[in-house]
Amino acid sequence: MIAFHYPPLHGSSGIQRTLKFSRYLPDHGWQPIILTTNPRAYPKIAEDQLREIPPDILVKRAFALDTARHLAIGSSYIKWMALPDRWISWWLGAVPAGLRLLRTYRPKIIWSTYPIATAHLIGLTLHRLTGVPWIADFRDSMTEDHYPRDPTTRRVSRWVERLTVKHCRQAVFTTPGTLRMYAGRYPEIPPSRWAIIANGYDEENFAAAERALPNRRPPGHPLVLVHSGALYPSERDPRAFFAALAGLRQAGKIAPSSLKIILRASGHEAYHRQHLRENGIEDIVFLEPPIPYQEALTEMLSADGLLIFQASNCNHQIPAKIYEYLRARRPIFALTDPKGDTADVLKAARIDTIAPLDSKEQIAQRLLHFLTLIREGRAPIANDEEIKRHSRESRTQELAKLLQG
Repeated sequence: MIAFHYPPLHGSSGIQRTLKFSRYLPDHGWQPIILTTNPRAYPKIAEDQLREIPPDILVKRAFALDTARHLAIGSSYIKWMALPDRWISWWLGAVPAGLRLLRTYRPKIIWSTYPIATAHLIGLTLHRLTGVPWIADFRDSMTEDHYPRDPTTRRVSRWVERLTVKHCRQAVFTTPGTLRMYAGRYPEIPPSRWAIIANGYDEENFAAAERALPNRRPPGHPLVLVHSGALYPSERDPRAFFAALAGLRQAGKIAPSSLKIILRASGHEAYHRQHLRENGIEDIVFLEPPIPYQEALTEMLSADGLLIFQASNCNHQIPAKIYEYLRARRPIFALTDPKGDTADVLKAARIDTIAPLDSKEQIAQRLLHFLTLIREGRAPIANDEEIKRHSRESRTQELAKLLQG
């Protein structure tokens, strides 16, 4: 299993996918070997999830550098040294390490996972050198018409993508929309090569988080809504949400005494803080720093409601946190296109508290309704059967079937 995102990387929900696959695959007769990077390549590290790596799993950490941090002079570096991404040097360490692992343990299959394109380049190289079948886990799209934004990076990434879908045995995505995008882009690829394994939640993590739950807040407290994770200005822009809050405050519908909103680990704080000031809601919306993963789950569980932001230009994507939100069994207010894949997941769970991300008027109207539903105990929550099918154990069972071929 070739994965850049693996503990002790800090600050990315992307580590959960490979970590949980490696945790549960032995239950289905597969013993994983992890080929990842030396921790020096990570921008930040944290040890809180290292203990979740099963003790009998072999983890090989190959040489890698971050071009932007280790090979730059000042803040500048040669562009080709960061193509298709800043961790291309990982290829130099991972290919020899991978060949040694393949010779020693003779695995039946190679599996590599995006969102670091170099991981697929490593998988491609090892497959071509050894003939071992290869599954490429794309998760989301590697390229789009204007992504990556830099044209050279986009061309190189498209080259890696094209070779990957040509040579892999299976290309795996997390959403139906992304699968349709790739099937349309590569019509020569047989439909049987495409597969979907969505993200999910881990029951063991939630059981531990529930044990750490604080006492419920006393009656009369402000309702607390939480968004956990990055808020990208281009894909999850909260400006219309902020404007809606400002309008509701001016109309006397909300106040700091009745509503508190926590944006946890949003990133882009300067951008968001400027718009909070302009809308006069800094005492309602709070930008809070990252916390360890287990604490983030506990915060979800203790919130009165949870927020999802997803723009219509990402209709083919689903934020991984949505499955954790469903498992938290807390009311969800989704600011997303009702026609997108994110909304489809919620509708399947009979959750209809949805408003378009870019409509101030609809956000204001539906947010007020959502808050009323919370206070009256009538907000829709997914049933246990719907929640369980999104567990990491269920997703790993899907992967085991795929590995079997």
